[in-house]
Amino acid sequence: MLFLDELFDTVSKFIDIGGNVLWFIAAALVVMWTLIIERMWYFSQAYPREARLMIAQWDAREDTTSWKAHRIREAWISQMTEKLNSKLLVIKTIVTICPMIGLLGTVTGMVSVFELMAIAGTGSARLLAAGISQATVPTMAGMVAALSGLFVSARLEYSANVRAHELADHMPHH
Repeated sequence: MLFLDELFDTVSKFIDIGGNVLWFIAAALVVMWTLIIERMWYFSQAYPREARLMIAQWDAREDTTSWKAHRIREAWISQMTEKLNSKLLVIKTIVTICPMIGLLGTVTGMVSVFELMAIAGTGSARLLAAGISQATVPTMAGMVAALSGLFVSARLEYSANVRAHELADHMPHH
């Protein structure tokens, strides 16, 4: 329980420094990594079973050479490709949006700096430093969030394409 208290305090201090925009980045990060973990689970657990079943159904067919059989094969492979690519566009969109949310935090932080300058004048370096921190921390957080998902999403997309081609190779059309 002490660990959770310390973690909450650390996160609270970080959000105090960076502003409320960090909550949006955190929410995007949670959604993105939930989808990434779901895709990893699907690729490692559900897809292999589904692929084996589809290959067995194809092998059990008497007709694998006719025009109709080729269209059925294409449809099955297309359906499986759709399942493999499911949620990848959402993940890539969140990766793209994270830096934009960070830039929103930068803009709001700079507005705070300018408001402080208007109220307190330029002589209060301590107040300006807090505003500048609030302006730079969200940008950094948005970039880190995006980078954390960028490489994984590219790998998932590559893996989906490889699996789709392997499935097609295991369902020969003579």
